[in-house]
Amino acid sequence: MMGALGSCLFLISYALGPIIPGVVALDLSLLAVFIAGIYAGPRVGFVTGLIVGLLPGLMFGPMGTGGALGLIALPLGKSFTGLTAGLLANGFNLDRIKGKLRKAVMGVPTVLLAYIPEGLFTCAYFLVLLPLFLNSTIANAIVITVMSKAVAEVLVMSMIMAVLLYNKSIGNFMAAYFNNTSKK
Repeated sequence: MMGALGSCLFLISYALGPIIPGVVALDLSLLAVFIAGIYAGPRVGFVTGLIVGLLPGLMFGPMGTGGALGLIALPLGKSFTGLTAGLLANGFNLDRIKGKLRKAVMGVPTVLLAYIPEGLFTCAYFLVLLPLFLNSTIANAIVITVMSKAVAEVLVMSMIMAVLLYNKSIGNFMAAYFNNTSKK
């Protein structure tokens, strides 16, 4: 379900178009990956990331300039985020933190730190992998734009996750939905 939500969020951002004309669109598809990783654990986060990354992988891979490499790399990058979000949530014991505000506050660094592996992978993709296979000479300019956009999006999503973690009803729903069995 989170994979479908993330895919829908990607399609909405893609359909709405760029927030800066001709440059970038606001993509909140990773929100579903953060939700899955934080509430259901690293395995569910990893699989959700793979699913959420399929549409962007297709759009920016074979249908864009990334070729088959994009179809492999984008889902893999998003899966790193889901895996890391789950590991950090478990490590920080987010499900055991008492107090809505404390849990919400801890959600922000969890989300921000969870993006680091994907961010590093994205840099390697644009600066190392893509030039090897596609002879891309504008990789530096692309990676600066993509990473600036990604950091802004992750900041927004960290605030959204803080609100979700603050809300006890949402926490109860997620616990019932994921049945807490996937964290083990």
